[in-house]
Amino acid sequence: MPGRHVGSDGEHELQDTLGTADRAAKFYDDQVIDYLNDTMVEFVARMDMAFISTADAHGECDASFRSGSPGFLHVIDERTIAYPEYRGNGVMASLGNILENPHIGILMIDFVRDLIGLHVNGKARMVAESELRETVDGLPPPERGKTSQVWVVVDVEEAYIHCRKHIPQMVPVARQQREWGTDNIRAKGGDYFGVKSDKQAEEPAAQAS
Repeated sequence: MPGRHVGSDGEHELQDTLGTADRAAKFYDDQVIDYLNDTMVEFVARMDMAFISTADAHGECDASFRSGSPGFLHVIDERTIAYPEYRGNGVMASLGNILENPHIGILMIDFVRDLIGLHVNGKARMVAESELRETVDGLPPPERGKTSQVWVVVDVEEAYIHCRKHIPQMVPVARQQREWGTDNIRAKGGDYFGVKSDKQAEEPAAQAS
């Protein structure tokens, strides 16, 4: 972005070391902006999923997945996005990080139609559902079976393209009815990776030793 330092110090150090500074500068100048243009706004409005990156005060990172009906990522204005935090496993990893460190990265990818992605980096804050609905017009109505007490409101600092060359094309298929908000173990995926069963198997061995 002309007139503004874009990217981290580490990025620029490696660009100098590996000889990519000119190529990176062209990308910054051509593709990185600090707001959402009209095409980006339209793109966000039709997304039904996003990948969220946060880090705590110590820099420990977490990447998470969010999904909903198109429009669940709501563009308040060209510099502000909001999304609801639906009921999950109760860990609050992303929100806990935001409480300590407001920096956030959002990656949205169209795997189906245009095979393109959009990065949005910025600063996040938590706003109560009731408060946001009082102050922001046009928020999507609550989805059936989903509840949110808190929304994440993101002030956009960087927005830029994720190129299509390595994005796989996917074909949507019908799936069984989703059980939003359920505590049913089977519906949630059970112990798919076997962590619980491994821990249970380790307990007798630990007690025996």
